[in-house]
Amino acid sequence: MLWAARVSGFFSAAMVMVVLSPSLQSFPPAEAIRSSQFDSHVRFPGQIAGGARGLAFRRAPAFRNAADCGNATGNVCDPSLVHIAITLDEEYLRGSVAAVHSVVQHATCPESVFFHFLVSDPALGDLVRAVFPQLRFKVYYFDPDRVRGLISTSVRQALEQPLNYARNYLADLLEPCVRRVIYLDSDLVVVDDVAKLWRTDLGGRTVGAPEYCHANFTKYFTDRFWSDKQFAGTFTGRRPCYFNTGVMVLDLARWRRTGYTRRIERWMEIQKSPAGRIYELGSLPPFLLVFAGQVAPIEHRWNQHGLGGDNVFGSCRDLHPGPVSLLHWSGSGKPWARLGAGRPCPLDALWAPFDLYGPADSAAEGSR
Repeated sequence: MLWAARVSGFFSAAMVMVVLSPSLQSFPPAEAIRSSQFDSHVRFPGQIAGGARGLAFRRAPAFRNAADCGNATGNVCDPSLVHIAITLDEEYLRGSVAAVHSVVQHATCPESVFFHFLVSDPALGDLVRAVFPQLRFKVYYFDPDRVRGLISTSVRQALEQPLNYARNYLADLLEPCVRRVIYLDSDLVVVDDVAKLWRTDLGGRTVGAPEYCHANFTKYFTDRFWSDKQFAGTFTGRRPCYFNTGVMVLDLARWRRTGYTRRIERWMEIQKSPAGRIYELGSLPPFLLVFAGQVAPIEHRWNQHGLGGDNVFGSCRDLHPGPVSLLHWSGSGKPWARLGAGRPCPLDALWAPFDLYGPADSAAEGSR
């Protein structure tokens, strides 16, 4: 009973923070959202992304552009569109759906946002279409074999999944007319108009992301890396800072011209060589090796990361000081898992309003 009282207190504190915090309070849902009720339940029994279990999601509220947004077409090459790339797989599907829901709920022009879903199971596109009937999107199949031989073991199994590396290939997968894209991880929610992030001035850089120059940059690489003069010289002439690859604005046109995909792959090949590892984490270090010190800085409000705790225990974390436009549960603790297990962290209450998942049994009961 004491434990339950503490959890109840945590949720109350979190909700009070939402009401009182000026940073969060300043980002209400856009006027474009007209409905606050869920229309119905969408049920997906049977085989979903290799899992033999039924999935049920509530259909998202209807959304439409505000009056001053103009009329975007469904053509992926429409220059007025905001492009967002995100992965879909069974393990993180609940998070991905919540992320999309948060984007369209806070966008002033949600019909002008085009989603690019990277999948290893194309059937997941049908799920997205049923949950978000109005959403503009396209599904792109990412072949796991394309990267499987380049993946090295990591501190957490989720970091070893091939789809986690699909971000490396966005310039190849997306249409050539898509010259810029926002990449988002599946374990986050957006609480601001994503068009503000889209308009980031990259200043001629290929990658834009919040940087954290106070972090211990050396810890991301092994002693073998730092003891090798050629490897250690990679950052000569740069001021490398850590950045989280779960939220990035990418200039795909510049990426394609420079061939950055191959540069990333080359570092992954070195990591797999018989000589031994040069880094420990999954897809992050190759990005740091190629781009650190050459990143267009974005306000930290666009990636309040680390809310999932560390990569082992997933302990509860507090928000960083400052305003908030995006909440990111990077780390091993995911809000949907902690809420489902009845062991939530206080800030998981900020993710819950965007959750559209409902167990198949309750969906069936709701339709009676």
